[in-house]
Amino acid sequence: MSLGENIAKVKANIEAAARAAGRDPGSITLVAATKTQTSDTIRAAIAAGITACGENRVQELTAHLDDDAYEGASLHFIGHLQTNKVKYVVGRVDLIHSVSSEKLLRAIDAQAEKIGVVQDILLEVNLAGEESKSGFSPNQVPEMASLAANMTHVNLRGLMCIPPRAQYLGENFRFFENLHQLAVDIRTKIVDNKTDNGILSMGMSDDYPDAIRAGATHIRVGTALFGPRPPLPGST
Repeated sequence: MSLGENIAKVKANIEAAARAAGRDPGSITLVAATKTQTSDTIRAAIAAGITACGENRVQELTAHLDDDAYEGASLHFIGHLQTNKVKYVVGRVDLIHSVSSEKLLRAIDAQAEKIGVVQDILLEVNLAGEESKSGFSPNQVPEMASLAANMTHVNLRGLMCIPPRAQYLGENFRFFENLHQLAVDIRTKIVDNKTDNGILSMGMSDDYPDAIRAGATHIRVGTALFGPRPPLPGST
């Protein structure tokens, strides 16, 4: 299938999953995960109806920005972000999904203050306690959400998770439900947040219908749109 056909298919699946859950399909943002894609492919995706791009690597992000590849779409950073690379991301993307530590949160706030912006962020939650993944434990989230809500140069918009790779359909639904409930709990405790903090970024190519059923507002889809990722330069 062509890129345009893949995008149309994913959008149709989003609509079907949303309507089955009694939700408005327009409340769900499809974030195209553009990791390893070329600038031309990103432009083609936007021309075919993609309105939000999500980048995983700072080096690719800056290269595509220099190439004006994201023009016409909002830009999100969805990958692991190191504190020493915060300066390349803050103020250049609309939303950082992957704030995974207090140190990173404070670095983003400091950089945003330095350049005079307020950066929208999500807190990444490691729901399964996987050692191979970054993110806050569910027990840490209320404290970190309160800290973020009281910072002057970050704007807490919600939560994000990357659950374990599912072995069968429906396996990750419980994780998505847990993140949804955690978000509800956080919203009841932070009544003075600066703006809406109702974003739930969860679900990828293999499980986004389940994420939508559990309340996802943003799904991050790469393979279902672009096919298997090409190898990175220099890899074998």
